[in-house]
Amino acid sequence: MRRYRAGVGAALLAVMATVATACGGSAGGQVAGGMAAHHQPARCTGVVDVLYAGSLVPFVQQTLGPRFAQATGCRLVGYPGGSIELASQAASGVRRADVLVSASPAADVRLRDAGPASTRWYVSIARVPLVLGYNPHSRFAAALRSRPWYAVVTSPGFLLGRTDPALDPKGALSVDALRTAARETGRRGLDQLATQTTGVFPEETLLGRLAAGQLDAGFFYADEARDAGIPTVSLSPVSLSTTFTVTILGGAPHPGAALAFVRFLLGAAGRRMLAGDGFAVLSPPHLHGSGYPAAVASMSLAS
Repeated sequence: MRRYRAGVGAALLAVMATVATACGGSAGGQVAGGMAAHHQPARCTGVVDVLYAGSLVPFVQQTLGPRFAQATGCRLVGYPGGSIELASQAASGVRRADVLVSASPAADVRLRDAGPASTRWYVSIARVPLVLGYNPHSRFAAALRSRPWYAVVTSPGFLLGRTDPALDPKGALSVDALRTAARETGRRGLDQLATQTTGVFPEETLLGRLAAGQLDAGFFYADEARDAGIPTVSLSPVSLSTTFTVTILGGAPHPGAALAFVRFLLGAAGRRMLAGDGFAVLSPPHLHGSGYPAAVASMSLAS
């Protein structure tokens, strides 16, 4: 069991710290090339605006951000949230940004023909499993360590947290986990948990609520639970995971910095950081769609 850190909630309320990105790169590549042997980040100045999945806050702030800044010298301004919600905000023009780092390809699909922010390509970069994270001070903690999770979360008084499936892919996976477990175990109370609205919170606040004792447990990705230092249990017999992706948004205000950010994330340094944070990194990354930059195609395997 990983040691629980009391300050986990505060980490979720901050936006991304200074990061870096290399400038340069061309757009409009049409055919995918093989993996380039070396992609050295170039020094640059300026900013890149990134919308990113709220589960990535610790990774971005503690690992990716500082190392990216050191490598390139650019400054990143970011906004975290549910991936589907962020894609919808970009499509409607509520938020204007350069890059979307999503916790599901569904967010990228939503951006096809989405007006100024439209993009027809994305790159799958890594996978991570869904787990149940719990507060070690919960009165149900011992039960979660000794009994199947699906037998504990339906206990009277148990407070289970998840995100909204309409706004966040993790919320949709959480509902799938509950419904699948209900079918596998015959516990109909799990179906009721999948439909109730109590315990549904924004992705960027869920960990904080768990740390504050407002929840006994919640659904999280393994990487964010690890970064936050919260104990977890497997969702067996359910096995679900998500795929993280990255794309450059149409009408990006800083296209050079956006391309450099994507190249850094797809490069050797980015993949090492993802692997070190517990992601199952796709090597090479998988490129989907059309109209992608040639520099991205050279670092990815087209599907």
